[in-house]
Amino acid sequence: MGYIELDVLDNQPKRIVIGIDLGTTNSLPAIWSNGRPEVLRVEGEPALVPSVVHIQEDGTAIVGRSARARSLEDPEHTIHSVKRFMGRSLSDIDQADLDRLPYQVSETERGLVQVEVRGKKLTPQELSALILREVCAQASAAMGGAEIMSAVITVPAYFDDAQRQATRDAARLADIEVLRIVNEPTAASLAYGLDQRKEGTVAVYDLGGGTFDVSILTIEEGVFEVLSTNGDTHLGGDDIDAVLMDVLKAEIGEAIDPAVLADPAFRQAARLSAEKTKIQLSSSPEADLTLSLPEHKIHVRRRITREEFDALIAPLVKRSLDCVRRAMADAKLAPSEIDEVVLVGGSTRVPLVRSEVEAFFGRKPHTELDPDQVVALGAAAQAEVLMGGSRDILLMDVTPLALGLETVGGAAEKLIQRNSRIPCSVKEGFTTYVDGQTAIDFHVVQGEREMAADCRSLGRFKLSGIPPMAAGMARVGVKFHLDADGILTVTAKEESTGATASIEVRPSHGLSEEEVETMLEASLANAKHDFEQRRRVELIAEIGTMLRHSEANLPVAREHLDRESVQDLEEAIAAAKAAQKSSELDEVQAARDILDRATMPLATVLMDSVVKEAVAGKRLGDV
Repeated sequence: MGYIELDVLDNQPKRIVIGIDLGTTNSLPAIWSNGRPEVLRVEGEPALVPSVVHIQEDGTAIVGRSARARSLEDPEHTIHSVKRFMGRSLSDIDQADLDRLPYQVSETERGLVQVEVRGKKLTPQELSALILREVCAQASAAMGGAEIMSAVITVPAYFDDAQRQATRDAARLADIEVLRIVNEPTAASLAYGLDQRKEGTVAVYDLGGGTFDVSILTIEEGVFEVLSTNGDTHLGGDDIDAVLMDVLKAEIGEAIDPAVLADPAFRQAARLSAEKTKIQLSSSPEADLTLSLPEHKIHVRRRITREEFDALIAPLVKRSLDCVRRAMADAKLAPSEIDEVVLVGGSTRVPLVRSEVEAFFGRKPHTELDPDQVVALGAAAQAEVLMGGSRDILLMDVTPLALGLETVGGAAEKLIQRNSRIPCSVKEGFTTYVDGQTAIDFHVVQGEREMAADCRSLGRFKLSGIPPMAAGMARVGVKFHLDADGILTVTAKEESTGATASIEVRPSHGLSEEEVETMLEASLANAKHDFEQRRRVELIAEIGTMLRHSEANLPVAREHLDRESVQDLEEAIAAAKAAQKSSELDEVQAARDILDRATMPLATVLMDSVVKEAVAGKRLGDV
């Protein structure tokens, strides 16, 4: 297993802060090490952690690759693409998307989206917390068991306040301190080291699994200033998959029983088939779109050419470029004035996406870095800056949507305009409208529409304690403060008396403080069980690495070790393989320890061999 060295000062370990890309399809941890950002992975294992959660019959959760492997055999209890539900109500989600999900989605009394599985009702924040824990577990294993407590987490630039609050709540439930929430396009620019150029204007096109956004940035002497951002939180690889799923349904025909289309097994199989075909078409001129469900007498094979695929997804690519045009207009720039174009997100591997972006800007975009890793690498670079690293960088981001209050008659009074630089503060005066009024109800909204009903409701609060006066006499100053993470707080003050109230706006579709506390208490109550589950997963991963090395060197053991030592090793290998399937921590731990002891004679032989090879042909004075 590879380890990253940690600096130690006065026997106190250096505070570890990692960067996390919490993605729709996959998530990933990274860290700054040896002067550059590096992805954190366990040796011999894939880097990406699938953002998938499987709930077992006993109610315990499996996350990541193991969960994704259950997608076909148990689709109804395997949850994917939960990022699209963060900070959302059920009414915000397109019914067509809900119809494609293999699992059940409902809403709470307050309108929160929740996933119903095995009698449990889980919010997107709780599910995202499970994913974050798995990401941190991978990071910890990659660093030899170091404890991960702090992180920089990325979000789409076009995430609104409710979605950013939901991300923070998920981190809190995962027991992670969030040092900063960074927009994904900004993180991508850091990963490419664009801060190292003296000056320039950069467009970052980020098409992920579930969301799209674009940011226009200027860079001057290490200062990143976001001029504008635009996007669509309902546009990504999932929507490309949906187009191919519709092709499958058309091939099956209208005669199929509607109950079959609603079957979780059908929905999951169709989604995975579409995803596979999409990936193949990124590197091949044609691919087969197949679906086989014998229990429903469904056997479909449809050849899809690259040209046909491009025609099918062209409207989706056009939607993304419409967002780019709006961002360019807000930045008051022409495509020819862009110096660098960066592609981010796994969906930018689609050839049509790359060719259309290149045609729009008239220049070849940066694709050197893995689009699935670039955001996490950038988050690690920002973590290094926040921890006092040597990179002299200043990020000046913007808010994607206007923020304001509902006024009399239902109009939306915008206090902070779209694309305002953050952090920022704005103050506006309000008054009473009824004689003797001692309280004012405020409704905080986000959006570009003129009427509050057409904007996003972020929350409501009441300022009480206003002295009874004639209508219009009270003077109430309301201050909006948007911090560097894009999180909003509101403070109200009655000027004549100095009475104040500070309100942390909790989004209408976010978790209440009480709900977060309840979830945290449940987490503490299950801490021992959760720790054992995590430890078991880590041990199984460690056993996997030990088994690969042990089995690869069995011929050496049989040649150089005595019969008893070889027998002990072979028995330990067999027991370790069996323990990989065990749900009991003690059994897995014992198998790991036995294998460790059994490999010691082999390790000695291998080390002796290395030493002999190193000193071969040398005299004593040369060594």
